[in-house]
Amino acid sequence: MNEPQALHRRTLSRRRFWQLGVAAAVTAAGSSVWQSRSAGAATTDTAQDYFDQAAELAGADPVLNDLVDALSSDFVVPHPAAPKPKMIFDDVAVLSVGWVSATAIVTSDGIILIDSLDNSTEAKQYIASGLTTLGLDPSDIKYVVLTHAHPDHFGGAQYLADTYGARVMMSSTDWTTLASTYPNSGLTKDMSITNGQKLTLGDTSVTLTYTPGHTPGTVSPIFPVHWQGTQHTAMLWGGTKPPTSTTDKQTYLNSVTSFASTMSKSGVDVELSNHAFCDYGLERMAQLSSSSSSNPFVLGTSGTQTFMQVMKYMLQGRIAQDQSGTTTTAMASSTPSAHTSGCSC
Repeated sequence: MNEPQALHRRTLSRRRFWQLGVAAAVTAAGSSVWQSRSAGAATTDTAQDYFDQAAELAGADPVLNDLVDALSSDFVVPHPAAPKPKMIFDDVAVLSVGWVSATAIVTSDGIILIDSLDNSTEAKQYIASGLTTLGLDPSDIKYVVLTHAHPDHFGGAQYLADTYGARVMMSSTDWTTLASTYPNSGLTKDMSITNGQKLTLGDTSVTLTYTPGHTPGTVSPIFPVHWQGTQHTAMLWGGTKPPTSTTDKQTYLNSVTSFASTMSKSGVDVELSNHAFCDYGLERMAQLSSSSSSNPFVLGTSGTQTFMQVMKYMLQGRIAQDQSGTTTTAMASSTPSAHTSGCSC
């Protein structure tokens, strides 16, 4: 797993979909994407029915195939090598250890950082040094927005606060989660994010929306980005792995539905993730060059809605699995390495 192009994994669940003879591709556009294939019989669909719909909608699209895999119950997190820091838009940088990333939004008055990697060592090596490599100054980090209270996202935040004076932000719900679940985290509570809050720095405003489910207070941002001078609107889904309980999965599903509506109203046409294994992110980074006329992270407004619809089908399938008593293999059952200790993705 030394090259982003060779993550060498397709889960068994994905292969099972195709053994059932699901169509190879579906063309989806506009609001029709956000409709169930069997809306009139949604309450009687089985888990496999939902998974089949997700696979059908994903077709041959590698971004959507990765999403199907990542949300499957038998998925095991890959650990590819860290890519070089990369400007994926004129004003957005990805600073990654491979399996988890921080995203830097560069504004006219400093940097808003989304997530902070797993610990102070990673924050120093991959975030601070990565920004310097890209010609940016880590002391320009003004805010660290934490999508949720898991160590692989909040672990480097205190280092950035202590070293550069950055303010650290997280939902009030997940500050509480942090205190109860990780009482020895070493992270000092700072600013609380309110649902729908707009964080403005210089010429850029980031909308921070509560999308609970992965954790009780997960936040997903929407913000403007530019590619070769043209403005687009990006989203970053705050938490990937479906939770264990059926009730929390339903909360996650509700967040998918409501956030998709928010995305539509905001004209979101760019999809980003803090875990590049779940959306073909490393491969898209590798495809991207400054001379590219197109940007593979720009999916279009219908493409980002399709992304959310695939997520919706997968969550509906996971809930139906729970309700039918189907035995699932949770990602947490794999023995984590020292590096991934505490990883909840």
